[in-house]
Amino acid sequence: MKIIQALNKGRFIMARKIFSLLGAVLILVVSITMPGFAQDNRPDVSVPDEALAETFGIKTGTNTYIVQLVDEPVVTYDGGIQDLPATKLTKGKKINPHSASIRGYTNHLRDQQAAVLNATGAVEQFYNYVYSFNGYSAALTRQQAIATAKHPNVQMIFPEEILQIETDNTPEFLGLTERGLWDQLGGRGNAGEDIIIGVIDTGIWPEHPSFSDQLDLSDASGRSGKRNSAYGPPPSDWFGECVSGEQFSQEDCNNKLIGARFYRVGAEAATVITEDYLSPRDRDGHGTHTASTAGGNANVPAEIFGIDRGMVSGIAPRARIAAYKVCWNNVGCFVSDIIKAIDDAVADGVDVINYSIGGGASLLGPDDIAYLFAAEAGVFVATSAGNSGPGPDTVSGPASVPWITAVGASTQDRTFEGSVKLENGAEYFGASLTGGTDVLPLVDAEDAGSELCHPDALDPALVADKIVLCLRGEIARVDKSRAVFEAGAAGMVLYNTSDTEAQITDNHFVPTVHINNTDGLAAKAYIDSAGPTATAQITGGEKVTIPAPWMAAFSSRGPNGIAPDIIKPDVTAPGVNILAGNTPNPYFGAPGELFLAISGTSMSSPHVAGVGALLKQAHPDWTPAMIKSALMTTGSQDVKKEDGATPADPFDMGSGHIAPNSAVDPGWLYQAGFRDYQAFLCGATTGVSQNTCDVLERFGFSFDASDLNLASIGIAELAGVQTVPRTVTSVTPGAATYNVSVDAPPGISVAVNPSSLTLAEGESGTYEVTFTTTSSATLDEWAFGSLAWSDSVHNVRSPIAIKPVVLAAPDEVSGTGTDGTLSYEITFGYSGDFAANPHGLIPAETQADTVVDDPANDINTALSTGVGITVHVVDIPAGTKYARFSLFDGDTDGQDDLDLYVFDPDTADFVGSSGTPTSAEEVNLENPDPGMYQVVVHGWQTDGPDANYTLFSWALGAADAGNMTVTAPSSAILGASDTVTVDWSSLETATKYLGSVTYHDITSPSGYNDGLIDFTLVRIDTDWH
Repeated sequence: MKIIQALNKGRFIMARKIFSLLGAVLILVVSITMPGFAQDNRPDVSVPDEALAETFGIKTGTNTYIVQLVDEPVVTYDGGIQDLPATKLTKGKKINPHSASIRGYTNHLRDQQAAVLNATGAVEQFYNYVYSFNGYSAALTRQQAIATAKHPNVQMIFPEEILQIETDNTPEFLGLTERGLWDQLGGRGNAGEDIIIGVIDTGIWPEHPSFSDQLDLSDASGRSGKRNSAYGPPPSDWFGECVSGEQFSQEDCNNKLIGARFYRVGAEAATVITEDYLSPRDRDGHGTHTASTAGGNANVPAEIFGIDRGMVSGIAPRARIAAYKVCWNNVGCFVSDIIKAIDDAVADGVDVINYSIGGGASLLGPDDIAYLFAAEAGVFVATSAGNSGPGPDTVSGPASVPWITAVGASTQDRTFEGSVKLENGAEYFGASLTGGTDVLPLVDAEDAGSELCHPDALDPALVADKIVLCLRGEIARVDKSRAVFEAGAAGMVLYNTSDTEAQITDNHFVPTVHINNTDGLAAKAYIDSAGPTATAQITGGEKVTIPAPWMAAFSSRGPNGIAPDIIKPDVTAPGVNILAGNTPNPYFGAPGELFLAISGTSMSSPHVAGVGALLKQAHPDWTPAMIKSALMTTGSQDVKKEDGATPADPFDMGSGHIAPNSAVDPGWLYQAGFRDYQAFLCGATTGVSQNTCDVLERFGFSFDASDLNLASIGIAELAGVQTVPRTVTSVTPGAATYNVSVDAPPGISVAVNPSSLTLAEGESGTYEVTFTTTSSATLDEWAFGSLAWSDSVHNVRSPIAIKPVVLAAPDEVSGTGTDGTLSYEITFGYSGDFAANPHGLIPAETQADTVVDDPANDINTALSTGVGITVHVVDIPAGTKYARFSLFDGDTDGQDDLDLYVFDPDTADFVGSSGTPTSAEEVNLENPDPGMYQVVVHGWQTDGPDANYTLFSWALGAADAGNMTVTAPSSAILGASDTVTVDWSSLETATKYLGSVTYHDITSPSGYNDGLIDFTLVRIDTDWH
């Protein structure tokens, strides 16, 4: 049995209705004693905490919640409230949190937030959010959280989540240095000047030379560090702060590191922070590394374990840095803290945010929403795609949303390589930043207590003064070398579990070389054969040049599971063995080192953030979408999959590897704005108000995700033919004519109209791309291609990802009246026989009853006491394919808020619920087990002491009731659309009917599963008025 719940207010839940074939079977409404009922006819059942969390976004007990209110935050408020002028930003402007208009509106928002808090009985508030998110975080009981979710001024409520961080030579590798983008911006000594990069991460080590305002070795006149300061004061539109804390004072900020904040309220509401500084100071090293990668000083000498590793530079070396610490060792990154950091960063005046943090993919998580408003404020956001590759559908959140630039990780052409030389003459090369060893005994960790080198698991008597062979996995790599060190060993050979895994240059506690699986198994076999006479020597890591870029195996891949029409990641960038800053006192890793070379999409994201800062400097009027477009359309295609041989596809690398020197002059740009993203959300979620969606529809905005004006084109369900529009804006001086070329996905015909466009600088033009499935297409598999617009100088390329399917038909259609007709369109993805059959229509069985108000506003309390619920028993016969239980606002006697819960007939287990802010509730069960279901109506909040209502229920099987006919084509033509017409007659008045139309790829199906392709549900109301 599959449970299809209604989409409810609360944490967004996507429940796509995919049902099997439906038919008509009568529902018997009975009143009997059955399993799960106590002697007094109270149901001996309860709703599991996880079900309440799914229905309302609610957990048991008292927990932290993030509450979003319906009013606009500062960045999008365009007026309409008396005495509160608009605060919406004009293009190119930043928030001034001290202006009278913004102070007035933020006070209004805080008053509204306080009113909701008071109305729902909450007493402990943690944060107010007003600039990029209108809401607050607070400690709420389950009853308070449900009351909050149902409050009319609340848009959504989110339970606290814990996210995780996604964890030199690259300016040269990206072409920035030699006659590159740095030169176009005035040289290394001006690249990124006065652009502010906000880094939301683990904090920062302020004494690091990458963040010194006294040290700038860019050789720019007057910036050699010989003056009192290599940087002038912060930009005039900077409103941020330097917040003091443990081992961090305001004096630790300077004219390079211009801001530092830390956020611990959300974390400390759930746990105790240990092993970290209660301040912006970084105890992990991750935040220092990402900040120095994005915007660290130029030409900073890097030394690791006493070995000179050359000079390192940030991608935008003259940028200013603002650090926002939200992640804590052994604790993680709490979303309520993160939203406050985003809110502050936007108000402080950052131009760019790097966000190397991720969690579960969503479209309407609180960080997704906050970054949507940040984009409207002009803040470019780069984020890590995730480290869960190379499997499909592994892109994390918020990388999955279209208004953020999601970055995959690939290799650069420099690594640090050492080797292990065995006594038998074999030598295996791998990643290493450490020094080497003498020839020493070699032992397999599996023979010394722990193949994986777990802490305190190795026998010191067996490993002391030896080199230990350790298998990767389960614990952090540096924890293995720590365990080896603490057991008295002298070195470690770390080998992968597969040859596709990256070899990483960590700062290990002992001399270490990290090799592949094949070589590790060979070393293991040597130890087995040589026994106690096995010896080896580790050679120290040296800089070497390697072929690049290859996708890192760990880099998360598409398709985008939460929005499959949106190709993710967007681009790829260097993310393997990136040499950058570190904290010298890390909780994990060897102490005393100011630099390290580590890997992850956490490392690739700040490369894009840094390039975004350079593009913002070069083009101050470009929006975040324009910067993203420039990076995508100019991306290099010379990228291989992790095997180093197979060309990467758009689900690996997005639009390609970033090419900053081309991105600064892309020719054309694709622009998408706040309303475009809202329209996308109207089609993909229920998180946008119906009124807003109606207005957008009237103004011609498309809700189809494929139509969103991105620099990539994705269609997750191409049934025959589909046309998508794109609008481009020229940023090329003068007029230029571009012609299109197409690399069509296999099995897909692609036509572009027009095929040539001439645009002057600043002028926009629209073209359409029509995709048609051909007979050679492989159905239900993704196919990749591209299109490119070119003049004599530019090549504006867009990746294409298409999945052809057999048929496109609506999930549900509806009509009214006892007799009538309706028509709808279907589109074919194949050629051959076709049939459409009717099932139903069947009338609802109804039960009119009364429920009293639940004084506790808690379903499990009501189930226990019997107060505030009314229980119905509905018999679902064998053969039912689909059951629906519904309440309607029009069938209650007031402004009531009733909820609906359904329990299994045999076990009395909870199977489904619906809990909207009104009495419009619906629970759907696909292929339900037969039996007598308990259906509970909960009087969460009645209009008066009780509420009268009517419960509607249907069960559909395979039978045709004889009251509905279907007219449809008898054959399918690939790429063609046709009409299906449904006629009904002689229905009873004042009744709600349910049925379906099923589609088959044969002429005369003998049963409802015979040749089944798809179906459309049909709902007819004869009580409509």
